[in-house]
Amino acid sequence: MAIDRATVEHVARLARLALTDEERERFVGQLGRILEHCARLDALSIEGVPPTSHVLPIVNVLREDLPAPSISRNEVLAQAPAHEQGFFRVPRVLEAE
Repeated sequence: MAIDRATVEHVARLARLALTDEERERFVGQLGRILEHCARLDALSIEGVPPTSHVLPIVNVLREDLPAPSISRNEVLAQAPAHEQGFFRVPRVLEAE
């Protein structure tokens, strides 16, 4: 597929981009080279190549999520600047209507 000036102008209009004449000419060449590269990739034989989401085999490196003892609610609230009825009291962030 060849990219011409009209195609670049159409894409720029869709993207609401204001391009100079110099940018239009430059993008004709750049987008043409991108499409040529894609065509070369499309011509490659991928028979027997398994689909991948990453080039390296990665595994979940997180530890198992196990319950563990923690400090009590009273100890936490004792360190809070303000608390009320067992919860942290924080400044209002939204205006009341």
